[in-house]
Amino acid sequence: MDRIAITGGARLNGVIPISGAKNSAIKLMAASLLTDEPLRLTNMPRLADTKFLGKLLQRLGTSVDEKDGPDGAETVLHTPEVVSSFAPYDLVRQMRASFNVLGPLLARTGTAKVSLPGGCTIGARPVDLHLKALEALGAVIDLHEGYVYAQAPRGLRGAEIAFPFVSVGATEHAMLAAVLAKGDTVLTNSACEPEIEDLAECLNKMGTKVEGAGTPTIRITGVARLNGATHSVIPDRIETGTFAVAAAMAGGEVRLTNTRAHLIESLLVKIEEAGASVERTNDGLIVRRNGGRLKAVDVTTDVYPGFATDLQAQFMALMTLADGESVITENVFENRFMHAPELARLGADITISGREARVKGVEQLTGAQVMATDLRASVGLVIAGLVAKGETMVGRVYHLDRGFERLEEKLGACGANIRRIKGDGEGEEE
Repeated sequence: MDRIAITGGARLNGVIPISGAKNSAIKLMAASLLTDEPLRLTNMPRLADTKFLGKLLQRLGTSVDEKDGPDGAETVLHTPEVVSSFAPYDLVRQMRASFNVLGPLLARTGTAKVSLPGGCTIGARPVDLHLKALEALGAVIDLHEGYVYAQAPRGLRGAEIAFPFVSVGATEHAMLAAVLAKGDTVLTNSACEPEIEDLAECLNKMGTKVEGAGTPTIRITGVARLNGATHSVIPDRIETGTFAVAAAMAGGEVRLTNTRAHLIESLLVKIEEAGASVERTNDGLIVRRNGGRLKAVDVTTDVYPGFATDLQAQFMALMTLADGESVITENVFENRFMHAPELARLGADITISGREARVKGVEQLTGAQVMATDLRASVGLVIAGLVAKGETMVGRVYHLDRGFERLEEKLGACGANIRRIKGDGEGEEE
């Protein structure tokens, strides 16, 4: 299994182009099951997660053609016929979002058998809201031996679905199913993330009518069939925020391009409070820090437009060197401080109590061997390694490859002393 080695102390100076959003791309890929015409996605990230989903879609009957087009990396997905409505455990377990093929399969073919996604290291993340939404649309759901058996032989029908709490995955899943339902569907207490707006824009290009995406109430007009389309994936706001934090941590000046600053405004405000400079530009942002110790800043994660839970580990890394004590409250996932003990191996002073982490800034971090526990935690350790004295070795970086494209290349181009060490013989966990 690969590791990443970082020798800390180098300031970052340069330009980092931001890739397409992983969390949007995988839902857009699932949308290709809804039509027998090609769906062309541009600004596509090349990640382990998109490869996992591509393998599953191919099993279901989708051709997946990855290439470099005039608009950069693109993927053309074409499902002229769904040859199988069975998504097995060995494929779904590799990425939870694979479960979202259930709705499109059910909407298009009237039947589906999809594995439950299983446990998750950062919390329970149940799929009951997904299943209740599909049942509201007329699906008959049966759970048996770890699989969801879903049927709608007469097709799905529009419904009013009120989510008991905000769920990005359930909102997207309901949208993917409702576009082929008979009649209108109204989703209330919906998630408002930019990726949901991106999915709605793509579905509208495919011939349906989705209104209100990005607000708590979404209205969907179902259609009998969808056509193909070309759609550009929204920039990845989590990658944007990650590199913004890295620049604030290491110091220097980094320009982030092909992105939108407003997508991470809740983070940028906190970076500025901590003492770094942020300039919003037409194609992204510039982060500068040219001396002076960082200041401790409190953050509380929340659903969009609040502070993203997917940026919490990165910001915790930033606060390890801040002057004073910061309090980080995690309101989205119940088990998302597993990176704290690993940061402590580098010399960080962090105390965890339930959903609250107290970070007392220290004068210096020192390199050590650390282990990635999930996707965002792993990049938080890389960020800490950028400033730690000596060498930091991050293990289990397959987590990183799920969501960050060419991480070492992008940081290295800005002066970071970072390299990947191929397979060290350590076993990869299932």
